[in-house]
Amino acid sequence: MPYVITEECIQCGACVAGCPTGAAKEGESRNYIDVSICIECGTCEQNCPVMAIIFVDEPAPQANS
Repeated sequence: MPYVITEECIQCGACVAGCPTGAAKEGESRNYIDVSICIECGTCEQNCPVMAIIFVDEPAPQANS
């Protein structure tokens, strides 16, 4: 899970429009990144006007259900 769009997302569409692979997608409450097609180029992070996209080295640990 390399790039993550955080709660600060204002859904402006800059990440979606600039993504070369189409990995950045529009969501209902905020945009999201499809990690299966993300090439980790960082264009989404650079295009975000509110700095709502961050790079995450490792996914957060999941709680056991």
